[in-house]
Amino acid sequence: MTDPDAAADEPSPHSDPAPPGEPSPSDRSSVDGDADAPELPADLDAVREELIDWYEADHREFPWRRTADPYEILVSEVMSQQTQLDRVVPAWEDFLDEWPTAASLAAADRAEVVAFWSDHSLGYNNRAKYLHEAAGQVQTVYGGEFPESPDELQELMGVGPYTANAVASFAFNAGDAVVDTNVKRVLHRAFGVPDDDDAFARVAARVMPEGTSRVWNNAIMELGGVACGTTPRCDEAGCPWREWCSAYRTGDFTAPDVPTQPSFEGSRRQFRGRVVRTLGEFEELPLDELGPRVRVDYAPDGEYGREWLRGLVEDLAADGLVSVVEEGGDRTHADDDVLVSLRR
Repeated sequence: MTDPDAAADEPSPHSDPAPPGEPSPSDRSSVDGDADAPELPADLDAVREELIDWYEADHREFPWRRTADPYEILVSEVMSQQTQLDRVVPAWEDFLDEWPTAASLAAADRAEVVAFWSDHSLGYNNRAKYLHEAAGQVQTVYGGEFPESPDELQELMGVGPYTANAVASFAFNAGDAVVDTNVKRVLHRAFGVPDDDDAFARVAARVMPEGTSRVWNNAIMELGGVACGTTPRCDEAGCPWREWCSAYRTGDFTAPDVPTQPSFEGSRRQFRGRVVRTLGEFEELPLDELGPRVRVDYAPDGEYGREWLRGLVEDLAADGLVSVVEEGGDRTHADDDVLVSLRR
């Protein structure tokens, strides 16, 4: 990468490089009153709270998540462009040991900075030159203080819109909603946002609570990196948006960066797995209590209701994995009083 604005197209190191009841249409609201816009859950406060609580309870630890220093965050953002995070962490730590402040980097010999970059196999050595020059601008143009807004940060060499917004968000809590590949995937799957950059930007801005860009952008990118990756891990990662997620409800996990439906996602095999995992948490469950835990749009008499679920558990019973019994103890097809349990 040699374009000084290429940072705008790269994933943040704050993310990876690479429910009972769906609200009815009357309970959902479109974005900005646009009839063609995707509909969002009416209770956006609940959506926001669930995501932030999920992130704050447990998230991947990266050292730059423990700082609000704009220089340290800028270094992490520039290093992460097309570089795997397992190589960024030690390089970031070594870089800050060598040049702990923007002033020390600005005073360094550029050849030494480029040599460091090369020695740590970070690639695209022009990024080292841009970072060195940006540190000089902070000293000479901004009096040693980093600008705080995304627009001003873009005046720094090598800082494109994406990186500027990331630094504004994570250092100053003054950024806009980040829209990277992870975020697009999450919004497309959860709320049906079409594959259109303007649509993603509008919805991302609408969903982010005002004044929370630091925690929110970290949280939604963590969701895309941990729970809603190319191969989703909804249940394993405890995705906080399962209750509202269209993909989780339907089993269709395609996304802008996942053009072909993975064979497992949305398959009968996937829902069989959910039955087994759910029963692993409970000694036994009636069909109508098992159903909503397996599929969020389960309705006893609906398309995905007792008949559909009974088919799954009958298959599992035939494979010797579960037991299906009447509450009185005898096998039955009277679904209203059937208990299902793992076969021990």
